[in-house]
Amino acid sequence: MSDLTAEQIQHGRGLDRTALAARRRLAHEMRSVRERIASTSGLGHAFDVELLRQFAQAQISAVPLEMVLLGSITAIAIYWVEPTTVLRWVITVLVGLAVMVATGRRLLGTSLETAQKVKNWRWCLVLAQTLLGACWSLIVGDLLSIDFGLARLFLLFVVIMVSAVTAMLAETVPLAVVFGLVPISIRLTTLAVTQESLSDIMLAAMAVGAQLFFLLFSNRLHQTTLTSLKLRAEKEALLLEVQEAKANSDEARRRAEEANLAKSHFLATMSHELRTPLNAILGFSEVMKGEVFGPHANPAYREYANDIHASGHHLLTLINEILDLSRIEAGRYDLREEAISIAHIIDDARHMLSLRAKAKNQTVHAKIEMNLPRLWADERATRQIVLNVLSNAIKFTPPGGEIWIKAGWTAGSGQYISIKDSGPGIPEEEIPLVLSSFGRGSLAIKTAEQGSGLGLPIVKGLVDLHGGTFILKAKPREGTEVVVTFPPERVMEALPPIESATASSAPPKQGKAA
Repeated sequence: MSDLTAEQIQHGRGLDRTALAARRRLAHEMRSVRERIASTSGLGHAFDVELLRQFAQAQISAVPLEMVLLGSITAIAIYWVEPTTVLRWVITVLVGLAVMVATGRRLLGTSLETAQKVKNWRWCLVLAQTLLGACWSLIVGDLLSIDFGLARLFLLFVVIMVSAVTAMLAETVPLAVVFGLVPISIRLTTLAVTQESLSDIMLAAMAVGAQLFFLLFSNRLHQTTLTSLKLRAEKEALLLEVQEAKANSDEARRRAEEANLAKSHFLATMSHELRTPLNAILGFSEVMKGEVFGPHANPAYREYANDIHASGHHLLTLINEILDLSRIEAGRYDLREEAISIAHIIDDARHMLSLRAKAKNQTVHAKIEMNLPRLWADERATRQIVLNVLSNAIKFTPPGGEIWIKAGWTAGSGQYISIKDSGPGIPEEEIPLVLSSFGRGSLAIKTAEQGSGLGLPIVKGLVDLHGGTFILKAKPREGTEVVVTFPPERVMEALPPIESATASSAPPKQGKAA
């Protein structure tokens, strides 16, 4: 393990300033977007500002289109109207367009922080649109004075085109659409009231109907724009939430890396600091227990030496289990894979733990299928799996109980190891606790059995490293069964014998000489 310095452990602790500033910016943007979405009126301040800016941008960008429309109208109307009148149209409409463009540019260059400013600028745009509508209505008024059938049709065309342009360009501010069409509506109403001809009245009614249609069309466009803005705000909110979640995950990952670094440093230090005195304790207690230099004056000293040796051995086992579990959780447990025999490992485990089983008058049965092929696995890890599970079975099985060990083929052509005891079992609600690190069931607490609560978590981790499965079956008063399976790809099938190729002894044919 590489040396870890205090600077490495302390590096990055606490919130990074850059990350903190980014999270504050995200929080501010989140509040802004949520205000737009959760506005009680349906239009928050940010929405109102966005609608006004879209109105100004649309009016400015549509000036060339309106110039083309003005040119088309004047070019056709020159057949019925005096040139001076047409020139007056052009100048009047250009003035209206100039006022609208100037108002829009000033709006785009202004910061609308308060609701009052938004309200004032909305009325400025409405007045500018009203002025532009009045300028277009001048053309309508002059065309009304021409008593010619084709001019009446041209008047209807002008009303429809002007109403359509006004409705589409001013749809983000519905009030501006209404005020922009009012001057033309007044002119048409005057025509309907003052004229007695049915054709003129029908013409005025058609023109007003066209205005109402475009007014409704503008309202539908306005609703579509609002929906688009709300969807965009929701998308921005989702993106900001994703960024915030990413920032939180990065911070959690950084803290986890710090904790893992500190844990590795602690384990590396404590492993060395604890193993050194433990080796001395175990060695000297072994000498004292065996009375190598002569018998003890007091027989109690021998018992004390036995207790010291047993306690030291238990502590060493605990340290080894903690280190094994930490390596497994950190993904640093390297498997030294080779061809192993499950039957051989089970026999070794039974032999090692036979004294403990005999001391409790327990019977260990083994049933292993014949001719099991070898496994490609880590022998030390597999041995630890069997020893941990079997020692647990011996530990929690009452005196005179029975333990069954089975090994064989799985339904998927893999191999399994099953260890079942006749002990008191484990309540179903305690199984997750038993499988957690340092978890001990109520039975272990009541019987005061020695154990760290790491045996089964280590077994499960080692089985996962091999790509296998770990199953714990237990019921109160019915015993406990642990089933470990290895996947089929770890089973080594017997290779066919190599057939020796017999070389042909016949000499090659030679061709005739020329």
